[in-house]
Amino acid sequence: MGGRPSSPLDKQQRQHLRGQVDTLMRNFLPCYRGQLAASILRQISRELGPQEPAGSQLLRSKKLPRVREHRGPLTQLRGHPPRWQPIFCVLRGDGRLEWFSHKEEYENGGHPLGSTALTGYTLLTSQREYLRLLDALCSDSLEDHTQEEPDSLLEVPVSFPLFLQHPFRRHLCFSAATREAQHAWRLALQGGIRLRGTVLQRSQAPAARAFLDAVRLYRQHQGHFGDDDVTLGSDAEVLTAVLMREQLPALRAQTLPGLRGSGRARAWAWTELLDAVHAAVLAGASAGLCAFQPEKDELLASLEKTIRPDVDQLLRQRARVAGRLRTDIRGPLESCLHREVDPQLPRVVQTLLRTMEASLEAVRTLLAQGMDRLSRRLRQSPSGTQLRREVYSFGEMPWDLALMQTCYREAERSHGRLGQLAAPFGFLGMQSLVFGAQDLAQQKFKSDGGLAQRRFIRGWGLCIFLPFVLSQLEPSCKKELPEFEGDVLAMGSQALTTEGIYEDVIRGCLLQRIDRELKKTLGANDVSCTLDGCLEVPWEQEGADEETEAEREGGTCPRQPGSGAQIQPLCPPPSRGTFRS
Repeated sequence: MGGRPSSPLDKQQRQHLRGQVDTLMRNFLPCYRGQLAASILRQISRELGPQEPAGSQLLRSKKLPRVREHRGPLTQLRGHPPRWQPIFCVLRGDGRLEWFSHKEEYENGGHPLGSTALTGYTLLTSQREYLRLLDALCSDSLEDHTQEEPDSLLEVPVSFPLFLQHPFRRHLCFSAATREAQHAWRLALQGGIRLRGTVLQRSQAPAARAFLDAVRLYRQHQGHFGDDDVTLGSDAEVLTAVLMREQLPALRAQTLPGLRGSGRARAWAWTELLDAVHAAVLAGASAGLCAFQPEKDELLASLEKTIRPDVDQLLRQRARVAGRLRTDIRGPLESCLHREVDPQLPRVVQTLLRTMEASLEAVRTLLAQGMDRLSRRLRQSPSGTQLRREVYSFGEMPWDLALMQTCYREAERSHGRLGQLAAPFGFLGMQSLVFGAQDLAQQKFKSDGGLAQRRFIRGWGLCIFLPFVLSQLEPSCKKELPEFEGDVLAMGSQALTTEGIYEDVIRGCLLQRIDRELKKTLGANDVSCTLDGCLEVPWEQEGADEETEAEREGGTCPRQPGSGAQIQPLCPPPSRGTFRS
């Protein structure tokens, strides 16, 4: 594995995939356009609303998120038939992994043997665990794999393995020469996976928030209400993951029986096929988003000009409709919240709170140790050069993966407990949640750790409960919406829709309950219950407006200008016919 053979997809299969991507884009873009309008309204309303006190602002690093470049020799299982071969591996600062035939090839600017963005990968360092995973990929076709060639490379013990597994891509199997090298590569690869996965969630650009909300809404109209990790990655990678999940059952049924080999050999062949499908879908999604970029830029500029002069009137009209909607759905909404959410909410909030408290305490300890070290060294050598060196070293602490590992482990410890509490509500996005906590730890909180803590709990509380409540109310409350369509249409703005206001009402009720639990734990003076004051976006990092996949790959699509304003999502739907192929 690693070297890329000729594509296992024939012309007809590639044409079919292009058609599937075209259908996805045709159904998704109307939803995206609506969310762009909603995000601009939200941005403007927050700019004009009450601002947070200057004394409680998060002390963010001015540097863009990155990983330190890491490089060194490894061996890789690649080729046909696969065998272990020496390579020189390089992890770039943007979280992209490249491997070369030897070090000189890299130093002379040669082309790599292969490369991959680390988005969506899981790193395993246990050969036994990886083989169990490989066996499960084609469990329905597992015959006795011990009947395969007795010297199978997969059966040969690997001393210091690094297995990169992806649900839709070819697996990458590496091995380090020593335990120390394995540990260093593990930290570097985990940092790259986290960086690549949270590109959109860290962005403050209205288009990024609109895209994520549009994906959620698109999937809801497809019948998928639970939150999961599909939104990890760039815009094109997210749409690729959405389509791959939709197509995976049919793909397995149609192609798995015809794959060569048996047992693990068939599992490897399956990952190679998935990789080819993923590459074709990603190329199509990147091209589609790149083609949409000029229209998006024009639309955002137009929305800014049309919404800003009328924002006060729009918000008043929205409030009137929301009040009437709240009255109509109060009965079934309160019944659902009392029956389903209230029994579990205290434990979820307390577990989220413990997660952030442990991470923040680890950060405070790290900061205190750093200050002590800086002070001690300056006493030993009180020169301007030494001061600059120590201050620079202090500022680099968030990017020191070994140093930050203690903080990151605190977030990972909550994975099992939170996963158990959230799973009954259809929430399967634990990797996203852990990444969110780790990103916050990397920002080095000082005076306003409590504010960031509350934002984290509100945001992830909504991620866990909101899709579930929407799914529970779908049969009863959605039928009430058509009677409000006339009033909403009369507002004459695409930034407001009946379904968007409906979701805001439910979101507000959930936030009140989350705040109530926070009050019990943190004290009444520490929590504001006003909906407009609640920042429910789980990730927060200024200056992290990332390039889209289309912009990085094609180099021709202009970047979307960023915005420092926080946005709460409004959720207008496309027309009912939008999601019918």
